[in-house]
Amino acid sequence: MRGALPNSYHSYTFFLFIVLALFRHVFSTNTLSSTETLTISSNRTIVSPGDVFELGFFKTTTSSRNGDRWYLGIWYKSTSDRAYVWVANRDSPLSKSTGTLKISYANLVLLDHSNTPVWSTNLKRTAKSPVVAELLANGNFVLRDSKRNVRNRFLWQSFDFPVNTLLPEMKIGRNLKTGHKSFLSSWRSPHDPSSGDFAFKLDTQGLPEFYLYRNEFLLFRSGSWDGVRFSGMPTMQKWSYFGVVNNFIENREEVAYSFKVTNQSLHSRFTLTSEGLLQMFQWDSTSLVWNLIWILAYEECDLYQICGPYSYCDMKTSPTCNCIKGFVPKNVTASALGDISHGCVRKSRLNCHGNVFFLVKRMKLPDTSTAIVDNRIGLHECEERCSQNCNCTGFANKDIRNGGSGCVIWTRELRDMRNYGTGGQDLYVKVGLYD
Repeated sequence: MRGALPNSYHSYTFFLFIVLALFRHVFSTNTLSSTETLTISSNRTIVSPGDVFELGFFKTTTSSRNGDRWYLGIWYKSTSDRAYVWVANRDSPLSKSTGTLKISYANLVLLDHSNTPVWSTNLKRTAKSPVVAELLANGNFVLRDSKRNVRNRFLWQSFDFPVNTLLPEMKIGRNLKTGHKSFLSSWRSPHDPSSGDFAFKLDTQGLPEFYLYRNEFLLFRSGSWDGVRFSGMPTMQKWSYFGVVNNFIENREEVAYSFKVTNQSLHSRFTLTSEGLLQMFQWDSTSLVWNLIWILAYEECDLYQICGPYSYCDMKTSPTCNCIKGFVPKNVTASALGDISHGCVRKSRLNCHGNVFFLVKRMKLPDTSTAIVDNRIGLHECEERCSQNCNCTGFANKDIRNGGSGCVIWTRELRDMRNYGTGGQDLYVKVGLYD
């Protein structure tokens, strides 16, 4: 029979248990419970599993004129060149080095030096049990029921409210159930995270496509998703060389775009800069810099409706605006001077019968906001439907994969088209029989 264990053994075991418990509490820094707070003065941060992302307070200016401006945000912890990917109170900075993040009535609340809320998750419903805030490994800051740690079952998440950066697995688009829209909005300047002049939004009218705005002025249209890329952003297909995979979702619940990386150690981010540039960055762990792997370099032909209706832009021609076959410049005088930006008109009026179609290759399809879309039919049926519709002005496949599928029909003027040396897709324009 073995003898009883000495009291010193039990004391050691109890001491070890306490140490492990304290160790777990101190180093489990990816959560904020309903009894904890995060303050500027404490210098405490919340770190994601894997130590890739960090959430805490930061300031961008210390000028005597404006004073300190403190923000609650998320940045890459694992990179020496700090890149901010999300800001909570971008338009309501804390003016003093006193601020507190806490959970109150099942909401995240940010308080200033006078305990006045400057930002909140603003949820109307309350959880049945205490909630906890957690910074996930992908950089998503979430609020969830503390007793239900179910993936994607969140009361609130920062991924639904992007600022100027799109991270892998983050979506921009529209939730068709709630009507919520998520989009990118630029910083005011490289050192000022307040709302800037530029916004990159997914419009779901007609055929979904991205629009870049400067305030209320439309600058650029991405073209529709062709199954591989957006037709007006043909070079985005090159992202695959850097392990970046595009993903477009369109179903009854949502219409959204996201991307993922094939290697989780690759830190990639898609950013709308304060100058309105769309850029893709990837961290180089060898040279310790953010490499610019892609930029949407705007050319004359990228400007929205630079050429007017029934005219397409081509950077290889002079002038860059060209009438489609069967059309002539609308302003003859301006055309004689090399300017057909006013657009083009038909040589002859269309009849309901006896028309033909002219194929234009490698095109950014016309503005699809009023187009008719049918996913069930192919190109042949699409042509028949356009032929039978007296108002139809053109048609194309919706998806270019596997020989093409789906049907897009235009019944109004064809606007904002561009021709590419490579990329784009086939567009069939209805013209008169003898044009």
